[in-house]
Amino acid sequence: MMYLFTDDCLTGIAQIDEEHRMLFQMMGQTKEHLEQDGAPLEVTRELMHALENYANSHFAHEEAYMEKIHDPELQRQKHEHDEFRNKISEVDAGALTEEQAKVALDDLLTFLTKWLYRHIISSDIMIGKIRHIPKEDVDNIFHFSNDFRTGITFMDQEHEKLFDILREVHETLYGDEIIVDKYDKVITIVGEMRDYALQHFADEEAYMKRIGYAGLMAQQRAHEAFGEYLVDFDFDSIDADPEESLEELIDYLVFWLRNHIFKMDMLIPLVPDKL
Repeated sequence: MMYLFTDDCLTGIAQIDEEHRMLFQMMGQTKEHLEQDGAPLEVTRELMHALENYANSHFAHEEAYMEKIHDPELQRQKHEHDEFRNKISEVDAGALTEEQAKVALDDLLTFLTKWLYRHIISSDIMIGKIRHIPKEDVDNIFHFSNDFRTGITFMDQEHEKLFDILREVHETLYGDEIIVDKYDKVITIVGEMRDYALQHFADEEAYMKRIGYAGLMAQQRAHEAFGEYLVDFDFDSIDADPEESLEELIDYLVFWLRNHIFKMDMLIPLVPDKL
């Protein structure tokens, strides 16, 4: 298991990015100590202490920043931060045997890896970003320009299709034409996008495997975080304010896709004989 702080994890907020980078380093060092020293109980205690300090300081910094800029996602962030704290509190390092500590540490590192990528890529990169795409920017936001082309034909075609689906979602939600049960239609289209995105990720990862691309694992982590966000999105919860919920979902999807292409997919080399 590798702990990589990749460019698509960057929020653009210096303190938050540096603290995220430190947590990735902490996890990597913990894994190394465990493999080299073989003292899981001691390593577990050290990690638990470090994580408690990290949660108390980093989450406070993040929430204070979001409160300062009146970020509407603050409550969701607090909920996810509590999830992290609750997981840490489940482990009573002082009551573990060496064997139990090894199992607990492996479980904790697995949770942290999944939670961290999911949290950063699903939530933190949206901190301070403009919500609700202005009408005058719609054509630019959903246009698959040459700036997004990687030069890898199948990948560019699939990316363009994803942009087209997002535009369809947006136009269905805000189009002038009156559509009966438009929210149901939007949800159906988002479901189609989810299925298409998962297939696209599989195609992309298969290509990266064929060319022996060193960044494959980081890509897989990012894809998993995006896929889980879509799979876990609670469509039943949008009934209270469907337009607001779906607008937030569209913002997230289009921002994530643009961010991922620019920061990660552009780095994948074109190897013609592997296409």
